[in-house]
Amino acid sequence: MYYGFDMGGTKIEFGAFDAQHNRLIQKRVATPRDDYQALLDVIVQLTLDADAELGCQGMIGIGIPGMPDSETGALFTANVPAAMGKPLAADLERRLKRPIRIDNDANCFALSEAWDGEFRQYPSVLGIILGTGVGGGLVINGKSFTGRNYIAGEFGHLRLPVDGLEILGRDIPRVPCGCGHDGCIENYISGRGFEWVYQHFYAEPLSAKVIIERYRSGDANALEHVDRFLDLLAVCLANIFTIIDPHLVVIGGGLSNFDEMYALLPERIKPHLLSVAKVPRIEKARWGDSGGVRGAAFLNLVD
Repeated sequence: MYYGFDMGGTKIEFGAFDAQHNRLIQKRVATPRDDYQALLDVIVQLTLDADAELGCQGMIGIGIPGMPDSETGALFTANVPAAMGKPLAADLERRLKRPIRIDNDANCFALSEAWDGEFRQYPSVLGIILGTGVGGGLVINGKSFTGRNYIAGEFGHLRLPVDGLEILGRDIPRVPCGCGHDGCIENYISGRGFEWVYQHFYAEPLSAKVIIERYRSGDANALEHVDRFLDLLAVCLANIFTIIDPHLVVIGGGLSNFDEMYALLPERIKPHLLSVAKVPRIEKARWGDSGGVRGAAFLNLVD
């Protein structure tokens, strides 16, 4: 059995999956944000309850909004203060007497999609999350590629490319980012960035939902904005594709629901690739909110 924990700032979702990837148990509990021992107790109890119900000891994976230190195992996870700087995996291994695998929640999203029944055929799967920010993960032959410091896939913190400045205008403000740098692409191509760019050009603060509704109704500003945004997104994605050359790209997050972009993006991406390159298949994420817990469980599918 494969046990997955999706540990967020407000809730922990637990899932138990069999060898055919069917979900057998689903539970959600509040995250003990400020009490580390209580956090450990919750994970241990959910695990032991599942062991008793299923009659076995499941293999455990945990997705976190952050990353473990590659040398010490201490977590960096600002959304769960109780776990910040704590060796969560080591402490759980002592109590549960089994290995614990931990990965970034965006990597777990990508892993869940890579193990989808239809997508399993692809040797490399790139997951991109266009939400409040831009997250991502890379799966190679069914296994999450984390890099040395668990930051592989942090595509949102690439800087605006030259072609992007040509699209937005060279005087576009370099928006300060939470990472401490200015001009990271997540501030322009995320759902939040989609709204910011619209407000920058049209001096009207609108939600992404309203902008897309106006686009679908033929509003001139919305049409122009979406055209500009898709050009910018295409440039940013093309740079990533040139580095990774994935077989499949899966998009999640709030903007993934803008269904029109899947047909419009490939032809915009192609001119920015090497002449011999082909645009990879680009699909909307299949697993939605359940992707995090599935991907966490599937951290144990490949050694």
